[in-house]
Amino acid sequence: MKVLKFGGTSVGSSKNINKVINILENYGKTDTITCVVSAVGGITDKLLLAGKQAQSKDKTFIDIFESIKESHFNIIKELNPEKSESILSFVEEKLDALKSLLEGIYLINELSPKTSDKLVSFGELLSSFMIAETMKKRGISAEIKNSQELVITNSNFTKAEVDYSITNQNIRDYFKSAKQNITILPGFISKSRIGEITTLGRGGSDFTAAIIAAALHVEQLEIWTDVSGMYTTNPKLVKQAYPIDKISYQEAMELSHFGAKVLYPPTVQPVLSLNIPIHIKNTLEPDAVGTVISNEETKSTSPVKGISNICNIALLTLEGTGMVGIPGFSKRLFETLSQEKINVIMITQASSEHSICLGIDDKEADNAKAAIDVVFENEIALGKIEPIIIETGLSIIALVGDNMKNHQGISGKMFSSLGRNNINIRAIAQGASEKNITAVIDEKDVKKALNTLHEQFFESKTKQLNVFITGVGNVGERLVEQIKQQKKYLKDNLKINLRVVGLSNSRTMIFDEDGINLKNWKDELPQGEKASLQGFFENTKALNLRNSIFIDVTANKDIADLYTQYLRQSIAIVACNKIACSSDYNNYKELKRLSLKYNAPFLFETNVGAGLPVIDTLSNLIASGDKVNSIQAVLSGSLNFVFNNFNDSTKFYDVVKQAGAEGYTEPDPRIDLSGVDVARKILILARESGVEMNLEDIENTSFLSESGLKSDTVEDFYNTLIADEAHYQSLYASAKANNCQLKYVAKFDNGKANVSLQEIPEGHPFYNLEGSDNIVMFYTERYPKQPMIIKGAGAGADVTASGLFADIIRLGND
Repeated sequence: MKVLKFGGTSVGSSKNINKVINILENYGKTDTITCVVSAVGGITDKLLLAGKQAQSKDKTFIDIFESIKESHFNIIKELNPEKSESILSFVEEKLDALKSLLEGIYLINELSPKTSDKLVSFGELLSSFMIAETMKKRGISAEIKNSQELVITNSNFTKAEVDYSITNQNIRDYFKSAKQNITILPGFISKSRIGEITTLGRGGSDFTAAIIAAALHVEQLEIWTDVSGMYTTNPKLVKQAYPIDKISYQEAMELSHFGAKVLYPPTVQPVLSLNIPIHIKNTLEPDAVGTVISNEETKSTSPVKGISNICNIALLTLEGTGMVGIPGFSKRLFETLSQEKINVIMITQASSEHSICLGIDDKEADNAKAAIDVVFENEIALGKIEPIIIETGLSIIALVGDNMKNHQGISGKMFSSLGRNNINIRAIAQGASEKNITAVIDEKDVKKALNTLHEQFFESKTKQLNVFITGVGNVGERLVEQIKQQKKYLKDNLKINLRVVGLSNSRTMIFDEDGINLKNWKDELPQGEKASLQGFFENTKALNLRNSIFIDVTANKDIADLYTQYLRQSIAIVACNKIACSSDYNNYKELKRLSLKYNAPFLFETNVGAGLPVIDTLSNLIASGDKVNSIQAVLSGSLNFVFNNFNDSTKFYDVVKQAGAEGYTEPDPRIDLSGVDVARKILILARESGVEMNLEDIENTSFLSESGLKSDTVEDFYNTLIADEAHYQSLYASAKANNCQLKYVAKFDNGKANVSLQEIPEGHPFYNLEGSDNIVMFYTERYPKQPMIIKGAGAGADVTASGLFADIIRLGND
């Protein structure tokens, strides 16, 4: 048997209910199913509001009732357009009873907890009946069972406590004799031992499902909701948040306690001791992996499993010198709050015992203050303690993770990153188990704080000190010279002591733990040991220097394949080599994952636009909550140089040769002229925008002649340029006739990308692009019509080296 629970959003419309029925029908083909459902989305809130309006003698409760009635009738008719009469008849009977109850509340002007439970129970009773009857009418073996006949509680209305001995026996007895394949049960509702309607508290439908699952000892409990699992943080506030595949019971409870709405905390309790996993799934995306909550040990990419938050928090502070060394203050304080049924979310106390801070729901702040001031009235009058201090408009943020206790510096990283972003911390708490670190901040800073912490613990980071450079050819040599020139400036002005510790070309390599003398490195390098890609890595690893950075200034695939080894050693990578980031998507994601896991930044700004801040700008847009709609760009300085210098009085061969001589193309110009290099660049931008894509997904329309495409060697390729001059002249002639400029353009739009040579008309932003310049236009939600434009030199050794240098500085400034 499997137990599934569907929340309010999952049953909030006929469309979604049909999805639920399809899921249940598919599951029912291979297993016996018990399905617990919530009220139709929003109905519980409407029922409570109607009750409050009726209690207040506000006749608008009738309007709310009519809205509830209309919602259910519409769903029933949409689900059963031809066979809805019998369902409507039952629902109308129930709604009449609901209306009578509301009218009674209106007449007596009272809404007790007991009556409130009876009132809100209508939501689940109606939704479960509608779903069960619809399934039966479609020929599915389904029956409804009233949970109130199974789940027995005490009489603590609105949040009743379950009598497990009776409840478990009821559940086992019923399902032992049940013949139907699928059983539909209303969640949240129950009955007391003396037959009074009770409820299990808000979120209690999860609880009902867990009670059923535990009583029947099922293999897994599935909670179906409107998101694909528990996220690393709130995805509505942090665009980069992603679902957590696996999480422990304790982590799930911590995240739920601190505001993760996917799971109601008591849900975990019935299944925890039985080690029954909880699988959180998305009704709207049933094929999504979701999140599995269990005791199974998981390998986490970060010691922090998630970041959660609770808004609308009030901070109560009880302080005074009269508290020091006097027992009983804490007892009296918590007893007072308990008597007022006020839930304490967070506690922190000064070691001097001079003050105690409590975090509670700010709706209960005034009540808490009044009660506490009465209890401590004598001490306040004598000046032993101060009147209770209340601060409102606050939120709690919490880092959660079982493995945090095994990692040093988590608190430091948390608070330093918040501090760098000017987020003031009002109170701090950390449990002895070190599974969570909690801070109270201003509510206005929540989104900023969550984005900051998510970036710190789940995204790329930056730090740097000792540099190992492989590939000191044209670009690499310029980079070394720039470092030498700016070394003193960095130390004096940015407080970065930048040392080049390792250098390698294709023949030899040298290392110096104290830093290579950059005045004579060209003389020392030929005298070094024989170069080896693995040897360079092993030397870098053996030196084990703090803040090591590996700089890849090559286009070598074998070097890119070693990135995982560097990252696993917590060695940061700065690369202009595009091969890694344009390789298979899984490899790209794996590099990102390793970078995060081992706190090793992986920066590749020069992959696109050489020294232009293209990727940095894109990352900032995404991090600030923007979303990329489309990208249009000229991304090849090499091709732009070629077509800016090619005309009817030049030879295409001569221009390509000139581009190579001036360092604008790779030694093999086919890499540039084939468009593969541009395709890699737009691929990287698409991925950095959050799109899953591979190189083969990009449409590349080549302008090269057929013989040029088929050439086997560089020499053969150059020969085809001479032989096929007429082909290239025809391209130019067509553009000239149309008063256009030839530009090799990359486009990304609606999840698709392409690169091709295009004729750009006068007036277009690409038309006057000169020399080897690049241009990138980001159309985003914030820049929908006038794009964010980045333009400038996009090729050449000096600008590429400066882009690498900028990444190094960025790491050093972290």
